[in-house]
Amino acid sequence: MSEDIIAGAPLLMGYGRGRLCIENYRNIIEYTDSLIRIQTKTGRIHIIGRNLVIAYFRDDGMCVVGEIGTIEYH
Repeated sequence: MSEDIIAGAPLLMGYGRGRLCIENYRNIIEYTDSLIRIQTKTGRIHIIGRNLVIAYFRDDGMCVVGEIGTIEYH
């Protein structure tokens, strides 16, 4: 297993431009249909797009679906 994942770094898996799954997140800071801001152990991730929906979320992971335009790391 990667040292980054062991250290708690987020793991992002993209499936085209319409689905993004994230593991190792802490919480959801903001959630609208055009912006989802997520806090991780190492910083924040902004998912920007249109018609964004959190398809599911659990303690260990979540998936966002919609028209994903940009993923930013802060």
